[in-house]
Amino acid sequence: MTNTFQRIGSKSNAHVGRDFEDIALKILSENGITAEKDYGVKVGVGGRSKVHKFDLGADEPAILVECKSHRWTSGNNVPSAKITVWNEAMYYFHCAPGRFRKIFFVLKDERKSNGETLASYYIRTYGHLIPLGVEIWEFDENTGSHSVVYGH
Repeated sequence: MTNTFQRIGSKSNAHVGRDFEDIALKILSENGITAEKDYGVKVGVGGRSKVHKFDLGADEPAILVECKSHRWTSGNNVPSAKITVWNEAMYYFHCAPGRFRKIFFVLKDERKSNGETLASYYIRTYGHLIPLGVEIWEFDENTGSHSVVYGH
């Protein structure tokens, strides 16, 4: 049985995610930022909290990073379920302590019809859900470079 939601050419979506986290660690390191995988921090609202593990993070410097290597659908449509995951990440950033720098590290994927990147689309349509202080970094797998497309 084949998984129709599996990224073409990858062993598993979990492997894709871990590999992308490794890329983010390298980019952060090149920018003088040290972080570790599966960084846990208490998050919450209304005086209640629970530990949530961010993809990457550190105490010093205080930083939290969520990584998403999502793409437009094969039909060039919005990946609605994945955008929901992006909204969830924004909520966790909102609920995290304010002392942390917050980076949303995403894959640069351009829509074939108009060249808009998934990050640009998200900022345009869901910008009202991005908490103050969150930075969105976009990684271009073709060039190996990144750019900050929102915040900081």
